Amino acid sequence: MFDIVYELRQRQHEFSPVEARIASTILADVDAAAQYGVTELAERAGVSAAAISRFAKALGCEHVRELRARLASASAVGKRFLEQQNAPPVSALFAQICDDIQTCLQHNLAGLDEEVVQQLADAICRARRVHVFGIGGCSTVFAQEMQNRLMRFGLPIVACNDAVVMKMTAAITGPQDLVLALSVSGITPEMVSAVEIARGYGARIGAITRAGTPLASLSDWLLPISIEETDFVFKPSASRYAMMLAIDVLATTTALNGAGDNHEHLRRIKLALDRYRGGDSRLPLGD
Repeated sequence: MFDIVYELRQRQHEFSPVEARIASTILADVDAAAQYGVTELAERAGVSAAAISRFAKALGCEHVRELRARLASASAVGKRFLEQQNAPPVSALFAQICDDIQTCLQHNLAGLDEEVVQQLADAICRARRVHVFGIGGCSTVFAQEMQNRLMRFGLPIVACNDAVVMKMTAAITGPQDLVLALSVSGITPEMVSAVEIARGYGARIGAITRAGTPLASLSDWLLPISIEETDFVFKPSASRYAMMLAIDVLATTTALNGAGDNHEHLRRIKLALDRYRGGDSRLPLGD
């Protein structure tokens, strides 16, 4: 992968005065520079059109069209990742983080359909085995969390976050199995591919992801999550809480499907943990 913004920033000290003016002009607004013609870019940088062509070749581009294409690709990440940002005061930052979490939870709770949640919980309880797929930063953690939530009810569940193992697992599923696919984006190729394999062998698919994505279209039951990112890129994504909310709602609904048996399961876990570590009766179960 050729990161042209990185190249322009790292090579500033190597550029001639003319090249430095061109680089500075581009870095001042990468998105706009990708749209400039040779003449306009030259005028804005105060250089000749021939200098623009030479600059493109100096960066390893065959011609200016390739330079513009690379700039367009770089600018696709959005201005919030290209422009320096000033952090708000610490107290305001803490409040913003809390407000974003609350807004995310309220918005996503409204998007959960009670009937779909119950249907998916029923399917989990009936499945021969539940496979939870999650790949990447958040989804790997949440696949483990889903396993942690459901195993305490005595359900046959296993989490998987390796792309190759997910495909292998998908290939041995059948109509009695359920795949729970967790993905914030809903577009990760490895995840979509594994779910397509499982679906091809008749496995039922539950998904926690964005509506309208390739993964969502493959699901029999969809718990949709909505992502609303702010322009402040240093703050962790509040979308994690949308996923956590869906997991907790689904796990609790599943637990209530067999409340009597699951109450006994939880009592046994609590007894085993108390004998092992001690503590009062309000400590959580293995969290």
